[in-house]
Amino acid sequence: MDAVRLIAAGRHALAQSGAAMDIVGEAWQAQALAQGIGSWLAVTGPPELRSEARGLGEAGGRGCGVLDRAALRGEGSAPDYPPRAAQLTKVADVRQALLGLQALFGEVGIALVGVACATDDEGLYWQCIESIDAADESSDRVRAVLRRLTVRERGSASGVA
Repeated sequence: MDAVRLIAAGRHALAQSGAAMDIVGEAWQAQALAQGIGSWLAVTGPPELRSEARGLGEAGGRGCGVLDRAALRGEGSAPDYPPRAAQLTKVADVRQALLGLQALFGEVGIALVGVACATDDEGLYWQCIESIDAADESSDRVRAVLRRLTVRERGSASGVA
């Protein structure tokens, strides 16, 4: 499935999430998407983007690591589902995928702040804080790939490859 469709599905799922554990699960899904998209671009994307894309994939992987999936499953509200990113088959429109991913991370951050502010569970609170930091790092990496993409496009437009 195309990255843009997967991101749209993630944004929709996050918007529909009401329970704290569902929101934290969607934060994990977003990080898995960042890892998948970054890795895909690092291998098959334009050569000028590969270094920054590798950084995005690594940041997404670290972001997946900060979330305690066992705790999510233990709460019973978040199913043990495979990452949405496992369905990734292509990134047809790199710019749109990156812009969508950046928007998703903004929404994830806002939702996690809401969960952190509403919980009395110290473990969940700190998991949200770490997840917010991870979302910020991944968002920074998305911006870096977007900057590199803009430089590439400007070079192509001026006749410089």
